[in-house]
Amino acid sequence: MVALAGPLMELYPVTCASAVFGWHGTEIPHHYDFRMCTEHPGPVRTTLGVDLIVEQGLVALAEADTVLIAGWCSRPDSPAVLEAVGAAHARGARIIAVCEGVWIPAALGLLDGRGSASHWDLVDELSAAHPRVRFDSKILYMDHGDVATAGASATTLDLCLNLVRSDHGAALAARIGRQFAAAPLREGGQRQFPELPTRGPVPDSLAPLLEWMAARLDQPLTVEDIAARSGVSPRTLSRHFTEQLGVSPGRWLLERRIATTRALLEETDLPIETIARQVGLSSAVNLRRRFYDALRTTPAAYRRSFR
Repeated sequence: MVALAGPLMELYPVTCASAVFGWHGTEIPHHYDFRMCTEHPGPVRTTLGVDLIVEQGLVALAEADTVLIAGWCSRPDSPAVLEAVGAAHARGARIIAVCEGVWIPAALGLLDGRGSASHWDLVDELSAAHPRVRFDSKILYMDHGDVATAGASATTLDLCLNLVRSDHGAALAARIGRQFAAAPLREGGQRQFPELPTRGPVPDSLAPLLEWMAARLDQPLTVEDIAARSGVSPRTLSRHFTEQLGVSPGRWLLERRIATTRALLEETDLPIETIARQVGLSSAVNLRRRFYDALRTTPAAYRRSFR
């Protein structure tokens, strides 16, 4: 992976990507090489008020399997940059664009006829400049395989972990996430930020409740059980989930069960029936049906691919 630095860099998304794709010790498989480049090698100013020394130029993109465009604080419109990124994509490199970086794949036409995550402050300007792209300021990220976009800097971690999951399986993504105590992987369709109520107190963060649910996947949790835990009515709970995550409590729970199933298929030889009980899907028949609905493949085929 090569991260493309631009003038006045925000370091947070770049360091998030390096945390995911960098070195994690000898016990975790290492599949990625993380480097940086810029149009004009040398000092690059950052939002911290200090310079970042980037030694490689755009030629580094000619060898990149993945190009990360993140942390730009101005519209990236250099012809040389556009040409280098376009050439990388044409030979098969994956493009990851975060926040302002989304301008590059949009300008290259790589998102025409597609959806794209967008920062809420950029969506109107992006939509006006690129009417063939469906920009969405509510979702965390969107991955088309060859191009992936994230709207806000804080979603870089989620997007990068999702890419590891796609490349090498859910188990490796979970192991890397545990290295820096990441929260359970958020799906791209979840919201960037909660919608604030028109009156009354702002809802408390759902994070403690989500951790409680994730630790009890083997139990037959109902919406009533989860609501009782959070001290609200089932209707209020469902509204909070929809406002803050964009999914229902049942949908969130099912996605966690499928994610845990993937990890167990990758890392263990447990029978399907045993996995079904451990993740709260009750039977092998139900697990196979839910798994196929989510991934369009069977647990057995998935295990053969990732073991």
